[in-house]
Amino acid sequence: MIFDDTRCRLGEGPLWHPLRKQLFWFDILGKRLHTKGQHWQFDDYVSAAGWTSDTTLMIATSNALRHFDITTGAHDVICPLEADNSVTRSNDGRADPQGGFWIGTMGVQAEPGAGAIYRYYKGAVRKLFAQVTISNAICFSPDGKTAYFTDTPTQQIMRVALDAQGWPAGEPAVFIDLTGTDFRPDGAVVDASGNLWNAQWGVGRVAGYDPNGQFIESFSFAAKQTSCPAFGGDDLMTLYCTSAAVGVKGDAQGKTYSAATQYKGQAEHRVIV
Repeated sequence: MIFDDTRCRLGEGPLWHPLRKQLFWFDILGKRLHTKGQHWQFDDYVSAAGWTSDTTLMIATSNALRHFDITTGAHDVICPLEADNSVTRSNDGRADPQGGFWIGTMGVQAEPGAGAIYRYYKGAVRKLFAQVTISNAICFSPDGKTAYFTDTPTQQIMRVALDAQGWPAGEPAVFIDLTGTDFRPDGAVVDASGNLWNAQWGVGRVAGYDPNGQFIESFSFAAKQTSCPAFGGDDLMTLYCTSAAVGVKGDAQGKTYSAATQYKGQAEHRVIV
């Protein structure tokens, strides 16, 4: 069903704030942060967030991580993010269980290999993986021992072991291989049981995979370009999904959707600033 009928050119980054019981999401190309019935306009591309308090978010923009006050709309720079690179912008991101924040970048025109994946932790940003074309599917196992991500054109969702501080502790390995299929992995989220739910661009669905990478089931949406899921609602059993209207026609495109499920999500982790 439609959760919000605001049309986003490129909807992304849904975040269920666990204290406010409120969904936030972005229109990257519209340079806007949305919540139901309200939006905030930015000068730069904005794409992903983590919550830092009951009234503040960390927001990833095309050139910085910013601290955003929900009440006033004021925001200030926490630290730069590829501020000297006009080719790139931020894309997918999510807070990890250790209080860090992973954020991917990509070329504004999806230039091959222009992006990277970074981690913010305790006041500093460190590059984790380079030569990324379209960073997506950043999410974490409930025990904080595994991170997942994808470079969408590869059609492979990767996993990497994490140490106790949340840093990669080895080389990434293929977790889900979608090569040769019509499924292009976009944003993803992991539920409380460790199942990974992946929005698959161009086919209007969010597909679930168990901790061994085996397909469970999928939820279909009217929007063709499903972009990123999030669990929310009072019981964390509602699956939300953003979509994109850019390049496709139809009233269903670019809206934000929801579906009731039998799966319980993790509460989104707080970013420690």
